Amino acid sequence: MCRKFHGSAYATFGVASPDVFRWTSGADKIVSYVSSPGGGRTFCPRCGSAVPAAPPGAPFVLVPAGSVAEDPGARPKLHFFVDSKAPWYTIHDELPQHAEWPPDFGEGSVERPLREPETEGATGGSCLCGAVAYEYDGEPERMLHCHCSRCRRANSAVHSTLLFVSTDAFRWLTGEEQVDKYEIEDAVVMGSAFCRTCGSQMPRELGERGVLLIPAGSLDTDPGVRPSSHIFVGSKAVWVDIHDEIPQFAEYPTS
Repeated sequence: MCRKFHGSAYATFGVASPDVFRWTSGADKIVSYVSSPGGGRTFCPRCGSAVPAAPPGAPFVLVPAGSVAEDPGARPKLHFFVDSKAPWYTIHDELPQHAEWPPDFGEGSVERPLREPETEGATGGSCLCGAVAYEYDGEPERMLHCHCSRCRRANSAVHSTLLFVSTDAFRWLTGEEQVDKYEIEDAVVMGSAFCRTCGSQMPRELGERGVLLIPAGSLDTDPGVRPSSHIFVGSKAVWVDIHDEIPQFAEYPTS
């Protein structure tokens, strides 16, 4: 569910006390989606970015680390729900791993809303609430991790993981009209698309280039390829280290 909502390999949260947290603007505009009993997702209805979950009376506030511009001072301490992790992502660090909840978090499983593509051999994806679904044929042109600050804000995650797919190979199955788009005026590439009901990051067309950018976290099935590079590592979050051996580029790839 975190992958679908953030559109990335995983979500990273900071846990803050309500006593030290405050909204500075826009709290009245936040949209919430109930994703499970007792759990919800909160996002900006204009750009789709995830925002802190701070329900009244809750003992803590969950802050998506990708939306934090400054160094939070803390670093990730563990991975959980690794039994549900994406098949295209490998954990390379040495942090403790838990199959589901860590022992001191309680018990209970989390629903995995994965859906099969309609066409045999296609790769499918969908949003968290199920209103939007898509599929594409063949292999993507490329798959990469982008660490730029705009991707971190858009996905509210450590980085985005994007697949580049030809528009000729892509098709919406349901809910295309449910997808809202946000464009940044001075950006050649950057923008976002998201389900207006649940806030999940969704595919978007890259101008007139005949290519769609698909957030890998929205995939329901294994794309059969793996990320080939990290780009814009010169802008990566200060609270994360890259442990794999995939090529890294300070900005765009050199070729």
